[in-house]
Amino acid sequence: MGIAERVGRAVDEAVSEEQVVGAVVLVYQDGEPLVCKAAGYADREAQIPVRLDTIFRYASVTKPIVAATALAMIEAGLFRLDDAVSDFLAWFRPRTADGHEPRITIRHLLTHTSGLVYDPALEALPPERAVSLGLSNSELTLEENFSRCNAVPLAFEPGDRWAYSHATDILGALIATVYGGSLEAAVIRHVTGPLRMDDARFHVTDPKRLSTAYADGTERPIRMPDPWVPAEDAEWRAPFSPARIFNPKAFQSGGAGMAGTAGDILKLLEAFRQGGSPIVSLETAAAALSNQIGDVPGDPGMRFGYLGGIITDPALAGTCLPAGAVRWGGV
Repeated sequence: MGIAERVGRAVDEAVSEEQVVGAVVLVYQDGEPLVCKAAGYADREAQIPVRLDTIFRYASVTKPIVAATALAMIEAGLFRLDDAVSDFLAWFRPRTADGHEPRITIRHLLTHTSGLVYDPALEALPPERAVSLGLSNSELTLEENFSRCNAVPLAFEPGDRWAYSHATDILGALIATVYGGSLEAAVIRHVTGPLRMDDARFHVTDPKRLSTAYADGTERPIRMPDPWVPAEDAEWRAPFSPARIFNPKAFQSGGAGMAGTAGDILKLLEAFRQGGSPIVSLETAAAALSNQIGDVPGDPGMRFGYLGGIITDPALAGTCLPAGAVRWGGV
């Protein structure tokens, strides 16, 4: 049985057993397609099937697109990896637990070593202090929302360890400020435009192709209400708003705010696999897919580049991916 048959059977079983409602699965090798499969429903209740051009909310898959935008702007000389973030965002002044204001750099944001962490408790603060982590609906600006983080101590001194975080939201705010427009405009200019990622946007290019948001249920995935708040025993308890993508007043979240197709993401991955053209140089593309955090503490069996996690020990990482594989994901 070939790879197309094996993958196809696994996807069909996941759909028929209702582990997932629908999926698009693309497998390429050396730039050639081995599997291009759409299965299940984009809207189960309306019986609308998934297609290869179905649009999904990217959630954290937004991050590598925004990171690639930052790398392209660095190559254009608009800022440097080791520039202080506060030089561009005067309102970004977080402190450590002892009250010290450290120097946080763009490199720290790109590598998730800034001292920021994803903490769902920020969403549960009183309304005047609550921080949206990019999945909940909001009409605050990037500055209004994330300047509230200045009142929350950093989890560690920048550079001391790796922790998955909303650092890419701060990076997105910096990109928009330097670009002199919206984050979406900068992303289109430097990444999604050159790569013809035509649906990868902070809005929905074609609402008829947008998949419905589903969440894990007791027996089968359930259609998300708005907002969706996971159960108390869930690992991630921050609320998710399926309607956020339609709110033009919601800040453009560099960490979670885009939507697009699976094919759009493949174009980004292929560009970096093939050496970065036309968005970054061969050297930058290689760095993006290499360990950029050294040996600081982080998730077991994994290091981090500029675009995603890099598997170093599959057993420790709890994955079937081989050492050297680059991975990322979203809720």
